[in-house]
Amino acid sequence: MKSYTAIVERCHDTGLYVGFIPGFPGAHTQAESLDELNQNLREVVEMLLEDGDPELESEFIGTQNVIVA
Repeated sequence: MKSYTAIVERCHDTGLYVGFIPGFPGAHTQAESLDELNQNLREVVEMLLEDGDPELESEFIGTQNVIVA
């Protein structure tokens, strides 16, 4: 079993959740709920893994708060 970290945002215009896995080409999707988004991401990753393990282009490290005065 493999685990990937996804970045999740909400589109202001559509209200949809948008998710992608940093550094994993093609691993992105959108949905109306977080549960649906998770399922969609799982399906996309499973499909992409059918071609073998990807060579990840980057590694998720974390987030930072940026304070601007």
